[in-house]
Amino acid sequence: MQLAIATGVTVLATGLFLAPLSDQLDDQAMRRALAIAETTASPEVAGRLLHSPPTATGPVQAEAERIRRATGAEYVVVMDRRGVRWSHTDPRKIGRVVSTDPSDALAGKDVMEIDSGTLGRSARGKVPLREADGDIVGAVSVGIEYDSVRARLLAAIPGLLAYAGGALAVGALAAYLISRRLQRRTHDLAFSDISALLAEREAMLHGIREGVVALDGAGRVRLLNDEAQRLLGVGPEAIGRPLEEVLGEGRTTDVLAGRVTGEDLVTVRGQRVLIANRMPTDDGGAVATLRDRTELERLGRELDSTRGLIDALRAQDHEHANRLHTLLGLLELEMHEEAVEFVTEVVGVHRTTAEQVTEKVHDPLLAALLVGKATVAAERGVSLRVAPGTLLPDRLVEPRELVTVVGNLVDNALDAAAGSEEPLVEVELRAEGRTAVLRVADSGPGVPAERRELIFTEGWSTKERPAHGGERGLGLAMVRRLAERQGGGVRVGESPGGGAEFTVVLPEALTETAPAAEPAPAVKTAPAAEGAPAAEGVR
Repeated sequence: MQLAIATGVTVLATGLFLAPLSDQLDDQAMRRALAIAETTASPEVAGRLLHSPPTATGPVQAEAERIRRATGAEYVVVMDRRGVRWSHTDPRKIGRVVSTDPSDALAGKDVMEIDSGTLGRSARGKVPLREADGDIVGAVSVGIEYDSVRARLLAAIPGLLAYAGGALAVGALAAYLISRRLQRRTHDLAFSDISALLAEREAMLHGIREGVVALDGAGRVRLLNDEAQRLLGVGPEAIGRPLEEVLGEGRTTDVLAGRVTGEDLVTVRGQRVLIANRMPTDDGGAVATLRDRTELERLGRELDSTRGLIDALRAQDHEHANRLHTLLGLLELEMHEEAVEFVTEVVGVHRTTAEQVTEKVHDPLLAALLVGKATVAAERGVSLRVAPGTLLPDRLVEPRELVTVVGNLVDNALDAAAGSEEPLVEVELRAEGRTAVLRVADSGPGVPAERRELIFTEGWSTKERPAHGGERGLGLAMVRRLAERQGGGVRVGESPGGGAEFTVVLPEALTETAPAAEPAPAVKTAPAAEGAPAAEGVR
C-alpha cells in the first residue's frame, strides 16, 4: 500500500512537472525569436531596405543571414509594408509575399506565436521595422525551429525520470523500513486482525463488570470503560483530560497515578469502596482496574459482626461455667443472700464493661472484639482499658481490616503485659476527619529501639513455634501491610508505663458522611448468665 502510494505520488509529480515544462520551453523559444527580431529591426536595416532592391545578394539579405547564422534561428525574414520579403533562408523566395499575415507587426505590435509556414512549424517573433524617425517601413519575422524545442523537452525527460526513479527508490526503501517497524509494533498482525482485535477489545472493555482506566505517559485519561465511569462518577468527557482535573486530589487519584504502590489498594470514591490495581505500560502510561467492594463490604460487616459475637461468647465460656458452678454451690448451701450479691456483682461488672466499650466504639464488630478481649484479659489477670479519648463512629470503610489490626496488637499487648507488676493494656480509637488513629499501649518490657523496625519483618518473632506447627511472626507484618495498603503506617514507641506503644494511622478509613441514622448500641440490663450481657451490649 505504501509502495503504491509512493509510486502514484512520483508519477503525479513527474506529470505535473512535465505539463508546464512544454509550455515553458515554447515560451522561451518565442521570446528568443522576439529578441532576435528586435535586434535585427535596427534603423540601419530599415535604411538598407529603403535604398536597395529585394535580391539574394542585397545588403538586407546579407545582414539577415549573418544574424541567422550567429543566433541559430531557423529563418530571419525582413519584409516591407506590402509583405514582400527582402530576406529569406531560401533566396528564391526573396521578392515574394510572406505566407502568414504580417498586419499586427506592420501595425506596430510585437507578436509571439507558434505557427506553421513555408519552413514548417516554428516558434515565431515579429516586430515592426522602423526608421530613425520612428516611421514603420516594414517588419522583421524570426522563427525558431519547433523540432529543437521538442528535442529539448525530450532531452530533459531522461534526467527527470532518473530523479523520479531515485525518489521512488528512496520512497520504496522508506516504505519497506516503515512496514517492517509497523509489523514489529503490531506483532505481525494484518489490518483485518487489528480491526478484529479492536472490536473484541471494545466489546470486552464495555461488557465486563470491572472498571478499566487507561492513562498515557502525560497522565491524561485515554480510556474509560462503562463500569469505570459508573464507579468514579465521571462521563466520557473525561477522556483526554489530566487525571487530577477529572478526579481532583485524593487517594483515588494518587492510586491511579501510581503515587501509591501495591496490590489490591483500597480507596473510596464518594460512597463506594473500591479495590484498585495498576499496571504500567511500555509507553510510560498505565492501565488500572477497579473493583466495587461496596456491597460485599456491607455483607461482610454483617457476617463479621456475627463471628465477633461468637468469638466473644466462646472466650467467656470457661469463666461463665465456673461462675455458674459457684452460683449453684451457693444455692445448694442455701446461701441465698450471698448468691444474690454474687449475681449482682457479675452482671454489673460485665454490663459496665459493655457500656464503656459501646459508648465509645460504635462499630459493632470492633465493640464485640474489645468486649471479648476484655474477658480474655481478665482471665489472664490483665486489665484491658479503653482510653478516655476513644470515640470511633460507625463509618468504617474496611472494619474487618481494622479488626485484624486491633486483634493482633491487643493479643501481643496481652502477651507482653501478662506477668508484669501491674498488668495493663490500654486501647484508644479515635477519628480525625476521615482518618482513623489506633493506639495500643501495654505495661510489658517494651521494644528496644534497635528492634523497632525489625519486629515488622515477616517471620520475625520472640515466641516459640506452636506445637501444631503454625508460623510465627506474621501478626505485625500483616498489621503493617494492611496499614500501608490503606495509605497509612504504623510505628512503635515507649508507653508512659514503660512498655510498648503501637500507633496506627489509616487515612480515609472512614466514609465522607455518617449514615442517616446511627442506632445507639443497646446494652441488655436484665440479669442473665455471664457472657449474655457482653454479647447483647455490642449488638
